[in-house]
Amino acid sequence: MRLRRQLKQAWIRAFCSAEERAALARLEYRDAGHGYDALGFDPESFAVALAACRLAYERYFRVTSSGAHHIPTRGPAILAANHSGLLPIDGAMIVADIARHTSPPRVARVIGDVFIPLMPWVGTIFSRIGVVSGSPGNFRHLLEGGDIVLVFPEGTPGIGKGFRKRYELQEFRVGHAELALRYRVPVVPVAVVGAEEAWPEIGRIDAFQPFGAPFLPIPATPLPLPVRFHIHYGEPLDLAAEFGDAADDPALVAEAALLVKGAVQTLLERGLSQRKGLFS
Repeated sequence: MRLRRQLKQAWIRAFCSAEERAALARLEYRDAGHGYDALGFDPESFAVALAACRLAYERYFRVTSSGAHHIPTRGPAILAANHSGLLPIDGAMIVADIARHTSPPRVARVIGDVFIPLMPWVGTIFSRIGVVSGSPGNFRHLLEGGDIVLVFPEGTPGIGKGFRKRYELQEFRVGHAELALRYRVPVVPVAVVGAEEAWPEIGRIDAFQPFGAPFLPIPATPLPLPVRFHIHYGEPLDLAAEFGDAADDPALVAEAALLVKGAVQTLLERGLSQRKGLFS
């Protein structure tokens, strides 16, 4: 463990910019007493990940963002985004973007699919950089601790819908809406334009489900295409003000989730209309 930490610190000294090292020093997290928080997050691993994806963020996908002032600088919040791509590149770019546009930098804790912890090495790495398994208990823990939580309500259907259905939002799961109502936290809609075309899928193998994944995707290209990513944040939604104490009413929770979906759809349509081309 000591050797791993020394290697991480050496990476940080060698590859993190002065700005990234300063951001690491100001990063807020709740140490559970052994260098990680209760769900496995490690700030040094997060800094390493940010430095590792800097080239992709700045040069390959050339990410632009608008509306970052809508991200709460304090307290719990839920960010609900559209989902696409064979790998969670959209999630990585959103997390990096949020860290760059908040002061002190905030870590968006990504709610991942429940099969992620079952993947050797990958599950541990993801937990160290802030991804948590998508259980209601983990979600509640983060909100009670004042974190911002990034969720993809479409789930795996969002990444498995195929290229022909790009930017067609799939059915939103309702868990984020229920917790937003129960804890009276804002929901910030997020739209990512570009990820749908970056790594298209030409097929998938449903019979092969490694580590519980719903399918094995077949990419059209060996690597993602350098499509430009545009991230749009919308005005926070106060679901509790709209629906009151409706967390235990399934019909109203579903209606609240539809409201979030509509806000994400509006952002997507606006972003698509503003985009000049796939690579610009």
